[in-house]
Amino acid sequence: MEFILFGIGKHPALDIPLFLLFLVIYIVTMAGNILVVVLVLVDQHLHTPMYFFLENLSSLETCYTSTIFPRMLGSLLTGNRSISIRACMVQNFIYGFLVCAECCLLSVMSYDRYLAICKPLHYAAQMNDRFCLFLAAVSWISGLLGSTVMAVLISQLSFCGSNEIDHFICDTCPIVKLSCSEAHQVELTTFTLAFTFTIFPFLLTLMSYIFIISTILRIPFTTGKQKAFSTCSSHLIVVTLFYGTLIFVYMLPKSQALGDLHKVFSLSDTVVTPLVNPLVYSLRNKMVKKALRNVVGKLFLYIEIQRK
Repeated sequence: MEFILFGIGKHPALDIPLFLLFLVIYIVTMAGNILVVVLVLVDQHLHTPMYFFLENLSSLETCYTSTIFPRMLGSLLTGNRSISIRACMVQNFIYGFLVCAECCLLSVMSYDRYLAICKPLHYAAQMNDRFCLFLAAVSWISGLLGSTVMAVLISQLSFCGSNEIDHFICDTCPIVKLSCSEAHQVELTTFTLAFTFTIFPFLLTLMSYIFIISTILRIPFTTGKQKAFSTCSSHLIVVTLFYGTLIFVYMLPKSQALGDLHKVFSLSDTVVTPLVNPLVYSLRNKMVKKALRNVVGKLFLYIEIQRK
């Protein structure tokens, strides 16, 4: 009727320090991503395709973080590692949905940068509002369909042996390992979906950046090169961090020797990446920092007016 999630480790003495650490990370991650969403919504200068996709990414990261952190924080605080099978399946479905959607969304963002830098004269016409909405919708719907396929297959498994999951989330691979059913079809589907939603978008992103870099290198002026690099360097950092950890977690062999290493990379993918995204995009982006200053200035002005 339930699973036991071991979490980060099996040392209860570390629960409270880990709880405080992850609580701070959770608050900063949520605040950063929500701030990006609010800035894009309220500042007219950020109503462009690049920031529209950034808003989608921050919204996704907000949901992604909230799927994992509250359960993990509650477990660390109370010491209760149990989770019902139904709750585990729901977490697995939402987690898979958001990971697949993020893979698609990052490739869409790289395509946006490709058009902006390699085909600037056609950019405004091609990346219109309708096409941007279409690309964002395809990313979210593709993730939903991929996760639904896995959820249907996993729901048909039966569990009759150990109920201990050596992980901090209800990921597909640890769940399948506990099944006493024939899981070959589930494992094959997992690998196929991981390949489809990881390698294929990664190759699309890689191709986009090959064209982007070749175009930038042909720009005659140094200032022009720096400006072009600055528009895509933030996205490149996020893509490298996200895909690097994701490929290791889902595409490499699931051996016992690599078990702890898989957990470390899963932690990086689920904790570090959502934290880094808003920091990278805000601290390295002049328009986002300008929008933040404007919003803060208007807020202080409103407070002063209310006091008077």
